[in-house]
This record gives sequence, structure tokens and C-alpha cells, in this order.
Amino acid sequence: VNSLPSSEKAKLEIANSIWFKDSESFKANKDFLQTNADYYGAEIYKSAFDESTLNDINSWVSKNTDGMIKKIYDEIDPDSVMFLINALVFDAEWEKKYTDKNTWERTFTSVTGEERTVEFMHSSEYKYIQGKNVNGFIKNYKGGKYSFVALLPDKNVSIYRYIESLSAESIAKLLDNVYSNEVEAAIPKFESDYSIILNDILSDLGMSSAFASGSADFSKLGHSDVGNLFISEVVHKTFISVDENGTKAAAVTGSDVSCEDDSNTVTITLDRPFVYMIIDNETNLPIFIGAVTDINN
Repeated sequence: VNSLPSSEKAKLEIANSIWFKDSESFKANKDFLQTNADYYGAEIYKSAFDESTLNDINSWVSKNTDGMIKKIYDEIDPDSVMFLINALVFDAEWEKKYTDKNTWERTFTSVTGEERTVEFMHSSEYKYIQGKNVNGFIKNYKGGKYSFVALLPDKNVSIYRYIESLSAESIAKLLDNVYSNEVEAAIPKFESDYSIILNDILSDLGMSSAFASGSADFSKLGHSDVGNLFISEVVHKTFISVDENGTKAAAVTGSDVSCEDDSNTVTITLDRPFVYMIIDNETNLPIFIGAVTDINN
């Protein structure tokens, strides 16, 4: 986190906050709060967990995502005693912005086969990705610290099948094997938001006991006289906008405790479902990763 660069033209900021209930029956562990403040820069709030707390949490989310995500919660459950919230915001200009001359309409075919008329941004890029069942390219943001990665599966490969094949190892291999080759690239302008409850996904990854009131052990987080502490819900929301100027993206997560020859030009038009990433160039690690399966104007 400390090594991730941030500047006026390529902003990346991470924020954390902990909200705990001002109640006689719940005592937050002071060491837990201090550790999160020291190591994660977490802001700590003791609150009544009423309507004003709900407004304060949603205002914090909006502020720390530059208004891209307006709120994370619609209500506070009476059993809730603590919220742990993480926010991430990314706002960067392209190294070379697009103009009207290289932006024109083309057809994008959705995952269901429907055709959409969409504005595409055209440019020549020089970082070419070629892997099993996929081609792609990398486009830098201003300052060269971050890049946009586009991965277009072969026409006979389902976007969902390709996503299922992705792993930390396969992504690292792709990004470590970038070829210097001209790419005539076309990126559709798109905007997307997404929301999901992560309980089932996290349980499948091995966190099942965290969501079970009988087996969860959060004793180092705090103590409640009412009953055992457990995570009742993990909410994740994201937003991304890609246009001529650059990319704006935000994410918030809330845990509720209740090769081709150099001389050959490759053409890659993202006119069907594709995977995208925003990566930190120093580590080649994705900060955001998603897929475009449809574009609605």
C-alpha cells in the first residue's frame, strides 16, 4: 500500500474505517482498534448506530470514492455492533488522450449476441499480449505508474469460460510475457457498476466459520454481553468509467460484524466481451479486474 504511487494525473487512494456501537453491552478491543489505526490508517468512530450513523457511514463512503459510490448500506441491523469498511479510488488520465478524430461509432456485440452502437476510441499501442485463447494489449496512464490491460478471448471461447480459467499464476504469466509489437487498438467507452454480497464466495474460499455465530472467534475484536460475535454480511460495490480522458474507478467493501514479429501490426478491437485490468506497473499486480459483457448507452 505504501509503495503505490499517487499523483494529480494518476490518483490512487485507499481508506479504511471502523465504526463500533456505543453500547453498554459491547466493548471494542482497544488493541484491535489501535492496530488498525497504526497499520491500516483506519479512522475509528464510536457511534449510536442510528439513522445519523447510517448517514455518516454512507457520507464517508461517498467522500472516499470521490462520489462514484454514493452509499454502501440502506439500513443498520439492530444486531450490528461494528462495521469495517475499506474504500479504494482510482482516477487517472491516459498518457495520450483521445480526440474526436480517433473516436467514432462501431458495433459491440454483447454476450447474448445483441448488437450495440458504441463509441470506440482508436489508438496505436506497442505492448502486445498473446496467450492461450487470448490476445490483448497494455495502454499506459499518465506518469507511467499504472496501465490499462485489455484481454480479448478468441471468438470461439466464451467470456465466462475464459474467466474461469484465470488464476493468479496465469495473470502473472500473461503480464510477464508482453511483446513489443504495434497494436491497432479500439476500446469502447463504457461505464459500469456492480454490487454483490460476498458471504457465499468467502465461505467457499475457507471463511465459513466467520459467518457462523456458533463457531466464529472474534474475541480479539471485542466482546458482547448479548452473544458471540460473527460476520453477518460482507458487501462489495464497484464502479468504473472509461472514456477519452482516462479512467475513474472505485470500490468499497463493508464487513458487518453480526508473440508476433515486431514488423507485423496486430489489430485488436474490443467489439465483444473482454476482460480488463488496471495494474500497478512496478509489481504487475491488478488493482481492479473486471469484464465487459454488455454496454448500455
